[in-house]
Amino acid sequence: MKISRRIAVTVAAAATAALLMAGCTSRNDSGASDGGGDSGGGDLTVAFVPKLQGIPYFEAMNTGGQKAAEELGFTWLYQGPTTADAAAQADIVRSYIQQGVDVLFVAPNDPDSLAPLLQEAKDAGIHVATTDTDAPDSVREVFVSQASSQGIGETLTDTLLKAMGGKGKYAIVSCGETAANLNAWIEVMREHTAEKYPDSEIVDVVYAGEDQAAATSMATDLMNAHPDLTGLVGVCTSSAPGVAQAVTDAGRIGKVFTVGLGTPKSMQPYLESGASSGSILWDVEALGYLTGWAGVQLASDAGFEATNKVSDALPAVEYDDSTKVLLLGPPMIFTAENAGDYDY
Repeated sequence: MKISRRIAVTVAAAATAALLMAGCTSRNDSGASDGGGDSGGGDLTVAFVPKLQGIPYFEAMNTGGQKAAEELGFTWLYQGPTTADAAAQADIVRSYIQQGVDVLFVAPNDPDSLAPLLQEAKDAGIHVATTDTDAPDSVREVFVSQASSQGIGETLTDTLLKAMGGKGKYAIVSCGETAANLNAWIEVMREHTAEKYPDSEIVDVVYAGEDQAAATSMATDLMNAHPDLTGLVGVCTSSAPGVAQAVTDAGRIGKVFTVGLGTPKSMQPYLESGASSGSILWDVEALGYLTGWAGVQLASDAGFEATNKVSDALPAVEYDDSTKVLLLGPPMIFTAENAGDYDY
């Protein structure tokens, strides 16, 4: 059954590609069948397991994946743990392996512990890939990356240090201690700070998990421990509003500057109040759409070109064959002026 299904998927995906080349759009109007994110109606199933379900960031990715499913004609499955827990995430991955999905995308909480499960999925005939967060030492076939680590780390640093006047001490509140993408961005921040801002230094890095309240508490502790601290960075979508809230609660807006990777809606109040000097992110729904599109490419063995026209909104997505990375594009900076233009 699995072999014949793969053949059918290849034929269906090729037909979809032909329609897209002709400028047509195939849409299944049935929409989502339940709150878990099922969408589309094709035989091809693309499953996505986020780090955490229920937060605006990954829900926006789910929306983008659903849109891709409706337009390209496949079934999109979405389920993640209710806490950022590697073991709970692994249980969901095992469930999708047992279901025999065609393509499995994961944003791993712990890339190393997940690697054996991705091997198990591959052995079962499932295409395996990562999105948002990579597991580079695994059998994943592609990593759908939101932006380059260099671009994100440097933009975070430059935005903060501009607000700080190019000098001073700052601290970082991250989320998962084992998250490969967050750690890569922090490393770039360390290097970029040392090279470009000799009068500035990072005094501490702490980890709040995917918990906004914990991020606020930790940011408050950092300000108390370092009275001369003038900057805070929230390196994930829960810690970004968390550090801005801490500065607000402490009455230190304009004295301690913050930036972070926050969704536009969650950061808008802080951008408007001045508690945040900028939110660095990307089009999260577009990242979900690109993930779904990449799933179709994997299932049909179509591969990726150096430059890919995914849709009218994503006309030139670059792919690096040496690293197997599909890159959404450069990061965006959200401010008080443009944050209200987005609904996530």
